[in-house]
Amino acid sequence: MYTRRLYGFWMTFNWSKKPFIIGAVYSFILSVLFEFVYHQLHFDFSFSWQPISVIGITVAFYLGFKNNASYDRTWEARKIWGGIVNSSRSFGAAVCSFIQGGESDGVKKELVHRHIAWLTALRYQLRLQREWEHIENRIKGRYRPIISERYFHDLEEEIKNVLNEEEFDLYKGKANMAVHIMHKQATRLQELKDQGYFDDFRHMEFHKLITEFYADQGRSERIKNFPFPRQYASVAVWMTMIFSVLTPFGLLNIFHDLESHTIWLTVPFSALLIWVFFLMEMIGDFSENPFEGTYNDVPITAISRGIEIDLREMLGEDNIPKPLTAENGFLM
Repeated sequence: MYTRRLYGFWMTFNWSKKPFIIGAVYSFILSVLFEFVYHQLHFDFSFSWQPISVIGITVAFYLGFKNNASYDRTWEARKIWGGIVNSSRSFGAAVCSFIQGGESDGVKKELVHRHIAWLTALRYQLRLQREWEHIENRIKGRYRPIISERYFHDLEEEIKNVLNEEEFDLYKGKANMAVHIMHKQATRLQELKDQGYFDDFRHMEFHKLITEFYADQGRSERIKNFPFPRQYASVAVWMTMIFSVLTPFGLLNIFHDLESHTIWLTVPFSALLIWVFFLMEMIGDFSENPFEGTYNDVPITAISRGIEIDLREMLGEDNIPKPLTAENGFLM
């Protein structure tokens, strides 16, 4: 997530400059060719701008639809993790107030730390790469888990602060580690109920929270594992390319009827129009996947750290990590 008020123009341009450069080169070649053919062969191969503008309006509407749908995916992901924040605080408060007994402090710490482990495993799993994601644009550093042994190594480095190595080994070979951590939490709560740490009513409240955590995990995985439909994404690219190919022909028709040198205005105006439309397409494209580890992610690492701080403070712990801060304007 970008935290500064605005992306800088040159930062945005540098990210999206390829269509501008290709558009400038393409329109320059067409302009040179038009000058030769028009003056030497007296042949005009430009098109009327009106039908091209109709295509441009159609493409703009379609890109607007795609960007709205992409934003909905990002906003849904943020609402899901807002729900995880609320449920986690409720879980922490329930642990601290419901559990009673001679060794209750150790039990409270165990349950809260296991929940932090679940958050850690879940966010690592959500940032594993998928074929349709922008893997080459991931932010480098600690925000880049990859499908390899390194993934387990990085995860273990974080999770060892809240789980012992023996319990972590139970989860390491599982296809969905977060599911099994929460399953262990549920069975442990049943054991504690049987041992008299809390009554049936409070156990039911714990189970409701476990159900809500599973539901939020499933909602997150739905966004992660089901991409924005490829037919919509593909059509947006092809329609933008068709409009971009036709744009210089329409501008040649406009500018060559003016003064003698105005034909060269085709180059900057074509490049600008092509860049604007591809920029719109790219913004939607990079908003489709809110857990891919790129610039516009939902900041699940920072959200998880905020939850961890809240829960540790509820336990009265001293060694509490600091909130994550944005790096170069990016909060992950």
